[in-house]
Amino acid sequence: MTDPTTAAPPGGSAFAAAADGFLPGADRSRPPAAGDLALPVTGAKLLGSADGRPLRVADLPADTDWVPLGTLDGIPAWATDLATADALPDRALGWASLGWASLAAEVPEPYATLAGRALAVITWRRTHRWCGACRGELTDLPGETARRCADCGLYVPMQLSAAVLVAITRPSPTGRADELLLVRHATGPTGLWALVAGFVEAGETLEAAVHREVGEEVGLAVDRLVYFGSQPWAISGPGVLLAGFTARAADPHAEPVVDGEELTQAQWFGLDALPAELPPAYSISRWLIDATVTAGRR
Repeated sequence: MTDPTTAAPPGGSAFAAAADGFLPGADRSRPPAAGDLALPVTGAKLLGSADGRPLRVADLPADTDWVPLGTLDGIPAWATDLATADALPDRALGWASLGWASLAAEVPEPYATLAGRALAVITWRRTHRWCGACRGELTDLPGETARRCADCGLYVPMQLSAAVLVAITRPSPTGRADELLLVRHATGPTGLWALVAGFVEAGETLEAAVHREVGEEVGLAVDRLVYFGSQPWAISGPGVLLAGFTARAADPHAEPVVDGEELTQAQWFGLDALPAELPPAYSISRWLIDATVTAGRR
């Protein structure tokens, strides 16, 4: 499995310095300092310097409205929503805007996670300005990524949307390497061979969601379900958290039947003969696939 905490970004990005970790937070007890990390958000993209240099608070105007994100290697990180400004700052000339997928492909963890949090927090704040109960204006709560209605007291925290994905294997009918089930989705990057995935329903455990999604999307039953790991996933929307699993096909002779709505294809591939069109290296989907291949070689 590719270790996302040590993988070097292509092109020698300035973000590639050694990192101790990212700690999310919402501390407003001190104002931003000039050398703090800055993550300006414009629409659904992050604004950065064209030369790959990490932006600092001093790079933006002094009256910028900053939102705390936490700390990276002990350095506070702040986001701002440039979509609410009348125009981008003059010094944005020559800067580049990147979607999270493009950014995550260029920088290592934990910077990609920090960027995803910036997008998630700013998008959540943009879409949660008014109370859903009484239509009053929401106000920030100190020390929390949450808001409260000044009129009726409604508490509105930033909530996560959990989703699951699963690497399903079976013994090869030829007795060679195990086979892995890969699927093609009807939307999104339709050319990729990926894993069965879906959102968790209210009242459902992660494990139950895996069984339901596999049954709905490819008509199979699985067993020997094992938790693999998780990843915040900014591509699917603010606050999405992917939880990955491995599993075995309960019936090694069963063939997948796609639902025709979310999936267009499903096929077993030998671990020694996977297609080239796989998910990107920064995704938990690819980490799961790589780990499954490594385990199959032992």
